[in-house]
Amino acid sequence: MRQNKTVLGFVIAIAFAAGIVVSPFAQRAISHAHAASAPLAPAMVDLAGLKHGDIPTTPNPEMNSKPLVVTDNATVAVQSGNVAKHVHPKTDEIQYIIEGSGAMWLGSERREFKPGTLIIIPKGMPHAGTIVSSGPVKALAIKIPPQPADDVVFVN
Repeated sequence: MRQNKTVLGFVIAIAFAAGIVVSPFAQRAISHAHAASAPLAPAMVDLAGLKHGDIPTTPNPEMNSKPLVVTDNATVAVQSGNVAKHVHPKTDEIQYIIEGSGAMWLGSERREFKPGTLIIIPKGMPHAGTIVSSGPVKALAIKIPPQPADDVVFVN
């Protein structure tokens, strides 16, 4: 039953991402996510081909991130690297692991992941703090609704 839910979640996330694959506003910062967005334009992105160094750096020295889709309802970004344990009080997050493997905190449990893993993180759930066994770790991150700038609270 749990495996069926995981597969269903994976299918939903991939269908969502495929339906809105890439916006012409891919370089637009996440902080602008709440501004009215233009209609999506068709595009294709080689996620497997993107390397850690190809993805723009963030204020977190261990995390690189590149917005791919910005809409009024959700954002999709490719992320590579690591971030300290935190919560998003206002945003649900779905991560699909593209590359890399290891373990991360999901709530109070340390959970293993590998390419193909779909991680569903409800708003308010502590997560991250990865231990990388092969990497760097690259993930497709879907934030619903778009994540406002003040929606990251670091926890111990």
